[in-house]
Amino acid sequence: MPLSDPVTIATTTAETSGTPVPLDLSALLGRLSLEQKVRLLTGGHFWSLHEEPTIGLRRIVMSDGPAGVRGELWDERDPSVNIPSPTAVAASWDPRLVEELGSLLAYEARRKGVDVVLAPTVNLHRSPYGGRHFECLSEDPLLTSSIGAALVIGLQAQGVAATVKHFAANDSETDRLSVDVQVDERTLRELYLAPFESLVRDAGAWSVMAAYNGVNGFTMTESPLLQTVLREEWGFDGVTMTDWYAGRSTQAAGRAGLDLMMPGPTGPWREALVAAVRAGEVAEADVDEKVIRILRLALRVGALACGPASQQAAEWSTSQSSELVRRSAAAGFVLLHNDTVEGAPVLPLHASGLGRVAVIGPNARQARYLGGGSALVFPPATVSPLEGIGTALGADVEVTYSAGARGQDRVTAASPASLSTPDGESGILVEFCGAEGEVLGTDRRLGSAFNWNNAFNGVDPAQLTTITLRTSLTADTQGDYRIGVSGVGQFTLHLDEELAFDTLLELPAHADPVESLMRPPQEWSAVALDQGQSVDISLTHVVKDREPGQDLIVALQLVADCIVEDDEAAIGRAVREAERSDVAIVVVGTTEEVESEGFDRRDLTLPGRQDELVRRVAAVCPRTVVVVNAGAPVLMPWQGEVAATLLTWFPGQEFGAALADVLLGVVEPGGRLPTTWPAAEGPALPTTVPEAGKLLYDEGLHIGYRRFLRDGVEPAFWFGHGLGYTQWSWDAASVSEPDEQGDVDVVVRVSNVGQHRGRELVQIYLSRADSRLERPVRWLAGHRWIDAPTGTTHEVVVTLPWRAFAHWDIDAHMWAVETGRFTVEVGRSAGDIILRAPVDL
Repeated sequence: MPLSDPVTIATTTAETSGTPVPLDLSALLGRLSLEQKVRLLTGGHFWSLHEEPTIGLRRIVMSDGPAGVRGELWDERDPSVNIPSPTAVAASWDPRLVEELGSLLAYEARRKGVDVVLAPTVNLHRSPYGGRHFECLSEDPLLTSSIGAALVIGLQAQGVAATVKHFAANDSETDRLSVDVQVDERTLRELYLAPFESLVRDAGAWSVMAAYNGVNGFTMTESPLLQTVLREEWGFDGVTMTDWYAGRSTQAAGRAGLDLMMPGPTGPWREALVAAVRAGEVAEADVDEKVIRILRLALRVGALACGPASQQAAEWSTSQSSELVRRSAAAGFVLLHNDTVEGAPVLPLHASGLGRVAVIGPNARQARYLGGGSALVFPPATVSPLEGIGTALGADVEVTYSAGARGQDRVTAASPASLSTPDGESGILVEFCGAEGEVLGTDRRLGSAFNWNNAFNGVDPAQLTTITLRTSLTADTQGDYRIGVSGVGQFTLHLDEELAFDTLLELPAHADPVESLMRPPQEWSAVALDQGQSVDISLTHVVKDREPGQDLIVALQLVADCIVEDDEAAIGRAVREAERSDVAIVVVGTTEEVESEGFDRRDLTLPGRQDELVRRVAAVCPRTVVVVNAGAPVLMPWQGEVAATLLTWFPGQEFGAALADVLLGVVEPGGRLPTTWPAAEGPALPTTVPEAGKLLYDEGLHIGYRRFLRDGVEPAFWFGHGLGYTQWSWDAASVSEPDEQGDVDVVVRVSNVGQHRGRELVQIYLSRADSRLERPVRWLAGHRWIDAPTGTTHEVVVTLPWRAFAHWDIDAHMWAVETGRFTVEVGRSAGDIILRAPVDL
């Protein structure tokens, strides 16, 4: 849009208050010099934009937010409500619930002084090998769109901007900073751009993040898609920002539809962009349009003094937020199967009939509540599966615990409960020291994982040379303890003043920089301790040099654990406990070594000997319930040997409480699979490994359930699958004639014929048998929940818009509908179609 158009670009309306407030943004723009304008186009700090007092612009603060709003600090003393991770949220298939979560995140954002939440991630589950799978929503573009749009609406209704990311085709982590994704035009439009289009056009997202990767030869921060599709075709009037450090050029990015380089204050624009404008290499009109977009965002979030103040998000109490997180977690739990033992389904459990329950598995006590990377927050408190089950069953049922098998080989972060400072207080004393070893400042921390981003408790980063952690670890059991560090750089460890190691830890060649946070190298030293015995720990890290003007970022962990027994002994103990129990609940899962930002998965197996643990427990306990605590598919070779399998994803801080609710039938497991669960690894699973810098999306339209249907391969569980605690009869389906817009209504009649009130998800798919085009066997077109008491029949109407029937015409470069007969297919999953009806277009 040209800046000469005073209606569409120079004048906007404040949408953050009840009364529209017209504001002439071009008048503010006219008060800025070229240098001031360009300054606004690069972040002022790691998480914020520059303020500009000349026009009454305060700084705008951003924060990661897929599983909770972290804020500007990475500090356990500044906790955030930890909601279920995106795959768990999408498994609810419930936009109304997700809109509530968006409202909660908006309150959390305002509580932490945040204006812009960097979520949702709407890249697709192209392959289960994707390391960031847990942070995305689904393999299907329609489900991704409906869930992502609900989160955007929930956030922005409270005056907090959502950021739709990562535009586009950023569906895996291997070489993500440089990979060039090769994808044909129709596939790009129908799959990978479709969620972005929906969230921009339908939900009105206020910002979009451009990805690291390239698509068809253009890195996304310079891609023509930013201008031709995002701005011109879709009418996006918000801010397009880079992913952090994704900006690569001055002129090319300056001429593209990119508005903001993050983070700051360094980057490829600044003085170089001023010079490029003066040299005629970048038009000042392009700079002006970028600034207008940033001012419009500032207006929307209340950052302009001449506009409305920041909207106060609806307040959530601690109990309210905990209740929503607990309810949302259960709504995403997927009951994969539930066998009958001695005439009754194993789940739900009935506490009155239980005397002894064995809770087993590495994730039962040390669960994964959220994934690593951008999704990481510090929850105020967590409820483990062991705690939740024990509390719910009460004193009348004996609950035992056995770890069974280790889920990882890495040394875990030291338990804060075992640590005390030299002064006898709980935690760790941190000393920030200068070049001569002088202590410039101190801090007492309660956790053992650290990430400082230019904030060192008041110490000037330029003066900082070393950081030393001082604490004492008191053994809670007798054994051999491994004590050391996770991190990158030079580290020196003393145990009881004796040198344990002095070493340089480095990332492997070509590793993603984020691995320094998520999967850094480790060094440790072993020491034998009796129960109650303490060892003094002093760990010193040499701070690396940085470029002038860059933030100083330091990340490390003090790690410590105790190997009490080997896996064989631990599995044997678990089997003996299971044999003596009425029910065995085995909680298995992945670790941060397997699922995290920055790297893809090598395979889909559960780490360690967890599969063996499940099989050996199931062999002695007929009522073995396996709880899978993973953000993405894992292979389950024991599936036919256990009584029930419940998938919980990374369900947030109320994990254990929600798990107990579902296991005991207080609520139904509400989830349905947002992604197909493979039975084995093979060609149906696209690779995430580029060749010669290019990643070929040569499967085209056929990812997820579409690929399994096309190839005739039976997965372990289909997209959309999930069980409840009652039974349903699917009685009839009918389809209306298309209206003037080409939309049709599908009416489905369903009856609850079971013994309990319950919810059933009506899934509507489309197929086209005689198409002249290549098409999926079927594709999701709509969905809606039915909630019904036992013995009742209900009708649900699902409207299918014309776009559900449309394809991208690669000759006309536009959406088109092929005339003729489509089939509406209604069922419980992509592989379980029960009712069909024709519709003629």
